[in-house]
Amino acid sequence: MNVKLLVKREVAVLEAYQAREIPCSVKLDANESPYGFHRALGAVSALQTNRYPDPEAKKLRTVLARHLGVKVENILQGNGSDEIIYHLITTFGGPVLYPVPTFSMYGIIGQILGEKTVAVPLDRNFDLHMGRMTAAIRKKRPQIVFLSTPNNPTGNCFSPDRVLKIVATSPGIVVIDEAYQPFAREKGFMPLLNDYQNLVIMRTLSKIGLAALRFGFLVADEKIVHEVNKVRLPFNVNALSQAVAVKVLRGGKALGTVVQKIAAERDLLMRAMMDIRSITTFPSEANFILFRVADPNGIHAELLRRGILIRNVSDAVDGCLRVTVGTSRENRKFLQALRSCVGKSS
Repeated sequence: MNVKLLVKREVAVLEAYQAREIPCSVKLDANESPYGFHRALGAVSALQTNRYPDPEAKKLRTVLARHLGVKVENILQGNGSDEIIYHLITTFGGPVLYPVPTFSMYGIIGQILGEKTVAVPLDRNFDLHMGRMTAAIRKKRPQIVFLSTPNNPTGNCFSPDRVLKIVATSPGIVVIDEAYQPFAREKGFMPLLNDYQNLVIMRTLSKIGLAALRFGFLVADEKIVHEVNKVRLPFNVNALSQAVAVKVLRGGKALGTVVQKIAAERDLLMRAMMDIRSITTFPSEANFILFRVADPNGIHAELLRRGILIRNVSDAVDGCLRVTVGTSRENRKFLQALRSCVGKSS
């Protein structure tokens, strides 16, 4: 039997997404928080492991609703943001439109589901190119537009007026992915949900110290939540993740303190990197920094040889690498190695 002949054409042409574990002493490649919430694991001690989790994640959604100032009915839970993207594209179909470079899963999941994908290049400042975006929206009539702001891998926020113009003129829904919003100086678009029925906000707990839980969620009009909930598989968020997330979200100021600490470290790291003349550092509102070097492949390999793993994004942004903000100790090690590496290559 030739298995390849049985596989859907959209899947047959894909390569599996590689999320490999690479040995290193300083891991700054995956936009994870350098701080976790180990004490919250005590919340799982009373769980009945022989029972299925709450299929509606009612307690977690209630805590989130209070935290965000929305109704419980406006929230839908997912096993990470990737699953939320799956749900949205499954529900609304395509074309699926997004600017590039951006989070790769919008396009990958669109392809997996057999939908047409439309990638629109950003402008030279990594902002939305309104001429290209509006032309693509007018011509392609996308069912879904994905906008990641702050954007990955560029780190910047898109201009709010440009985002809102796209929301106002799009024929379908517009999903604003705010995975990195907690680190941004701007408040985000959550307060505008009542003003635009086609607006969907996507959030995650992965970037703020709970990546192990794989918990993401969307916030939208109840009618959108109702439709997307039809394709959500039952029990999609496990009981352990629900319990730990509730514990952390109820933990008062601890979560905010961690976010502030990372943002402060980011600013310190940014200033230090801007003093290195042979690299170009781009402003960031996220928990990572994009920078350009003369030899990205060589610098990436040399840093790894020294035990420091960052992300090579030169295939998406010419000549660029991306470093996640770590602890002050990890950042110092990275800076020391980077200065030495770029010195060698110059």
